[in-house]
Amino acid sequence: MKKAIVLVSGGLDSATCLAIAQAEGCACYALSFDYGQRSASELNAAARLSEMAGVVAHKTLPIDMGAIGGSALTDRSIAVPEEETVGIPVTYVPARNTVFLSYALAWAEVVEAEAIFIGVNALDYSGYPDCRPEYIDAFQSLINLATKAGVEGKNIVLRTPLIDLTKAEIIGVGLKLGVNYAATVSCYQADAEGRACGLCDSCRLRTKGFADAQSQDPTRYR
Repeated sequence: MKKAIVLVSGGLDSATCLAIAQAEGCACYALSFDYGQRSASELNAAARLSEMAGVVAHKTLPIDMGAIGGSALTDRSIAVPEEETVGIPVTYVPARNTVFLSYALAWAEVVEAEAIFIGVNALDYSGYPDCRPEYIDAFQSLINLATKAGVEGKNIVLRTPLIDLTKAEIIGVGLKLGVNYAATVSCYQADAEGRACGLCDSCRLRTKGFADAQSQDPTRYR
């Protein structure tokens, strides 16, 4: 079996991405981050999803991005928007995917993984610049240049199977693969029990996705 690092946040997209990697026959190593995010319940969801999937290993790495701030997700003095905003929202965490993928790349080299899976999406998403195809292409170039594996011709492929899918299409794929979406937490400000606010951008995208997929939304709201 080929090995793959899968970024698992505990949300809908990463749960689907993990299911896709396993459906492709990958031995999955799940990677989550305790980066000072507002909703720590998503880490509980990530642990549950990884255990349910029977991954080879699951690591949760501590990174204090809250010490840097600059985002409503890591700085509690910045309110999470509960209405649609224009441009890149304040929930964007500066350089988050670059940091996460760098750790994923390091682990991929250690376990000799052939792929890294990340559930970024460029259609039904919040407008984050590090979710675009151009960013993924640039990071793939970095992988090829900056790693022992790349230099030796053993390419590590950055996989983004959800990047061109709508939220409804992502949900459809996940349901076919048996993803338990009731175990996921997508809300930017979910409470300690994982119950969603129903108002933030992530909640709105999730609600619309289930409606468009004509599937019952299992989200628990507070």
